[in-house]
Amino acid sequence: MTSKNYLFSSESVTEGHPDKLCDQVSDAILDELLKQDPKSRVAVETATTAGLVVVMGEITTRGYVEFQQVVRDVIRDIGYVKPEYLFDYRTCGVLSSIHEQSPDIAQGVNPTAEKEQGAGDQGIMFGYASRETPQLMPMPIMLAHQLARKLAEVRKNGTLPYLRPDGKTQVTLEYEGHVPKRLHTVVVAAQHDENVMLDKIRRDILETVIKPVCGDLFDSNTIVHINGTGKFVLGGPAAD
Repeated sequence: MTSKNYLFSSESVTEGHPDKLCDQVSDAILDELLKQDPKSRVAVETATTAGLVVVMGEITTRGYVEFQQVVRDVIRDIGYVKPEYLFDYRTCGVLSSIHEQSPDIAQGVNPTAEKEQGAGDQGIMFGYASRETPQLMPMPIMLAHQLARKLAEVRKNGTLPYLRPDGKTQVTLEYEGHVPKRLHTVVVAAQHDENVMLDKIRRDILETVIKPVCGDLFDSNTIVHINGTGKFVLGGPAAD
């Protein structure tokens, strides 16, 4: 590969991956509080493990959230609805530890007659828009996201009813002259029910997920890895 011809990889996770589950819980709490009080200050983190979700952080708001209900609604909508998943919205424990924003921080944020609203923290962000996709994001990450969403779609609409919520995707594109030309490698890990043959899983995911999403970028030389360990029954917070 020359400096203009190279491989670039990106990964994504499905909505049932523990990391993404936690993000969705935190987002749902923020969304609910902003509906009630647009000036809410919400710094909430979520953690999960086998049979347990913990919500923690600082909230200053005039609104109110029933944490138990919000957490269980998110878990249900993701698809953790069966006891055999060893994590489901009905039986998992939900703990919360929330307090108000520190007054020492708040005094630097609250606007006064002498100053505008300040910031409670600092951060450095960098990035750029790309013409590779309509979303103005690099194509590898968009394809990885689209594959993850497609896994959820075929699970929920009954196309592949044996799939479970957890999963990961990774895409490697081959670039020529800084332009994406073909799909070099695609990796999919999809949680599934017990007693489903690996050959069937690989064939189904290739035909109903990978090819429809990747389109003409997929060719006869594309390297495909689907459930490379051979089995992915135990997943989600019960496993990761």
